[in-house]
Amino acid sequence: MSVTVEVGLLSGTSAIVEADRQERVEALKHRAQTALGVGTGRLVDSSGCVLDANSTVGDARLQTGDSLTLHINRVRVQSTSFAFAAILGDASVATWGHADFGGISDAVYDNLQNVQQIQANHRAFAAILGDASVVTWGDACYGGDCSAVQEKLQNVQQIQATDGAFAAILAGGSVVTWGAARDGGDCSAVQAQLKNVLQIQAGRSAFAAILCDGRVVTWGPPFRGGDSDAIQDRLQTVQQIQATSFAFAAIRADASVVTWGHGGFGADSSAVQDQLNNVQQIQASGAAFAAVLGDGSVVTWGDANSGGDSSAVQAYLNNVQQIQASLRAFAAILGDGSVVTWGDARYGGDSSAVQDQLKNVLQIQASESAFAAILSDGSVVTWGDVHFGGDSRAVQHQLKNVQQIQASHRAFAAIFDGGAVVSWGDPERGGNSSGLQDLKTVRQIQAFVDAFAAILGDGSVVMPARKRMWSAGHVGLLLAEQRDQDTE
Repeated sequence: MSVTVEVGLLSGTSAIVEADRQERVEALKHRAQTALGVGTGRLVDSSGCVLDANSTVGDARLQTGDSLTLHINRVRVQSTSFAFAAILGDASVATWGHADFGGISDAVYDNLQNVQQIQANHRAFAAILGDASVVTWGDACYGGDCSAVQEKLQNVQQIQATDGAFAAILAGGSVVTWGAARDGGDCSAVQAQLKNVLQIQAGRSAFAAILCDGRVVTWGPPFRGGDSDAIQDRLQTVQQIQATSFAFAAIRADASVVTWGHGGFGADSSAVQDQLNNVQQIQASGAAFAAVLGDGSVVTWGDANSGGDSSAVQAYLNNVQQIQASLRAFAAILGDGSVVTWGDARYGGDSSAVQDQLKNVLQIQASESAFAAILSDGSVVTWGDVHFGGDSRAVQHQLKNVQQIQASHRAFAAIFDGGAVVSWGDPERGGNSSGLQDLKTVRQIQAFVDAFAAILGDGSVVMPARKRMWSAGHVGLLLAEQRDQDTE
């Protein structure tokens, strides 16, 4: 005996679908997806309850004439250094890449359902589920195994990550950490202080938590920002925190700044402390900070070769609207749409070769050693290390009507008006999209350490660096093939 139901999308489009009562809801869902011409999603009944895809149509008590909604979430992708994890439209997860970096999630596959968000460090993943519990996989030493704290990981609100550890904020404002102790995976020394936590900022090896009263608690290696005892009396009414690799800078409610961590990475702001008033925002390179003041001027400190010394261009740093940073340089967009750069020239700190082109700039993205600017007419200007995307001449004729740019460590990728995509930079790190020129429906580009993922309108995920398409609805079928490649 069969039932006939109406399945609709949030957009209003609907289709009539028939299913036998003995069939699984999963079969009904696939039939609806085909009829509606969309990717995978979750079926929701009229009361807002998600139907169990493994139950039968009869067990779900579906009747002829019932109306269901197919909820399709935007595909989201995260990555470790050499593996990827995608949250699919039905809130399940597909993984691929190097097994040692989280590319295979078979051991926790059955638990990765109703996934809300994923966080990643260099070698492991952590997923928050709909019931606010956590599932982890990848290198156990980097947080891929959370069994030691699993019972504590309830009502998790958000997760942050250093290179090798995770920190989760629970609903009550307490914190649970796991992973490599050398990277902040052990907060036992400050556990009693971690109450009413509002947000956490992560450096490469240390964490800094802002409490609801504006105080700050830090942990991790002392020389990498994990010890703030020396300036604890000044860490009051903190509003936000920014981090270089091994130092932190906090903006307080009075718009002053407090810094700590490794001196060579921006922890010592004493030379400019009297200038750090009315600070509106702070940007960080790998080892230096740049603060934008209320009057649009800029104050910098930290490693001079990483942008900590802006004296050569200080006279031009007026009416600054925003700042972007590569590993060792900064680029500031001024109110008139022009750009000022400083720092290591090899990392994009010298834009003199293209300065006459940098007019009417809307936004800037940075790879590790280069910058790419989108102008108001949709064209693109690049500068910095040619091996990191600083030279876009090979694709310049295509860089028109660009809507957005994303950057990996060594390359850039741009989406044009209409959904086409092109990339440039290191061809082995996402800079070669020649095999993807027929794509016209790219909706989003996700950048990773050494690759890009292009998410298409139908929910498919394309990896330009690998020149391989991974269907978001069928990634699981490709994992065995990927596993074979990883062991070769």
